[in-house]
Amino acid sequence: MAMIGIQVCYAGVTLSARATMVHGLSPRVFILYRQAFATIFIFPFLYFSRKKSKIASLDLKSFSLIFLVSLIGITINQNLYLEGLYLSSSSMGSAVGNVIPAVTFLISFLAGYEKVNLRDLRGLAKIAGTIFCVAGATSMTLLWGPKLLNSEFALPIAKSLLEDLKDQNTWVLGCFFMFSSTLCWSFWLILQVPITVYYPDHLSLAAWMCLFGTIQCAVVTFFLEKDPSAWILHSYSELAACLYAGLGSSALAFTVQAWAISKRGPVFSAMFNPLCTVIVTILAALFFKEEIYTGR
Repeated sequence: MAMIGIQVCYAGVTLSARATMVHGLSPRVFILYRQAFATIFIFPFLYFSRKKSKIASLDLKSFSLIFLVSLIGITINQNLYLEGLYLSSSSMGSAVGNVIPAVTFLISFLAGYEKVNLRDLRGLAKIAGTIFCVAGATSMTLLWGPKLLNSEFALPIAKSLLEDLKDQNTWVLGCFFMFSSTLCWSFWLILQVPITVYYPDHLSLAAWMCLFGTIQCAVVTFFLEKDPSAWILHSYSELAACLYAGLGSSALAFTVQAWAISKRGPVFSAMFNPLCTVIVTILAALFFKEEIYTGR
């Protein structure tokens, strides 16, 4: 139930982020404010939730591990993903994420966290699931076919969203960015296994990841975003999108996901990512009038 709730949060972030970015919000600025709001929210909550009002301290090893995880799973992953999301579409952004279970399984197997017995039904199911994940994500990326929905009718706001879609080469580049982000996401899930063993306080772990992610994203945005006006949120919808992403998809999701990984492992957490595709594709077709093709 917790992992299903997280996928609903991620679907909302995918749709709201896409809508705000095509109207001018910088992806890097969106990520920065997202992490900043998450940090502002989670640290006071963490402080008052402790009986001794004390946040777990970090030693050098835990600091290094959490800083590395934040760099891979937040800063690099989110910048690649949102840049790809801006260049392609929200439904494609969630579709490429379907390879996360497969990539996570393969890396976990190589790292020794997952065992595969070819004589066992569970082992065969894992291998078959990996093949289907990759095949499904590849087909959704490469196959088009006739338009199934939203081929002619679109609301004015939806037309403005579709008019900002780039040409085919830019779309493929967006898919490449998003696939690279899935690799970072898989490594992020797996690296949490040793971290949760060494640093088992899930709420505190999420708080430190949000803080480190905010600092790292601020440095990236400072060097890459040269326009000072891009740092300003120009509408309540942009503010709402950043708040929702920060509170629901960063502060809350990081905490719950760390807990789920400590209980069931990284592959279990990654298994639920395809659910986000279903939610995003349906809602994007209904509200943003994104085109759906039979090949997908």
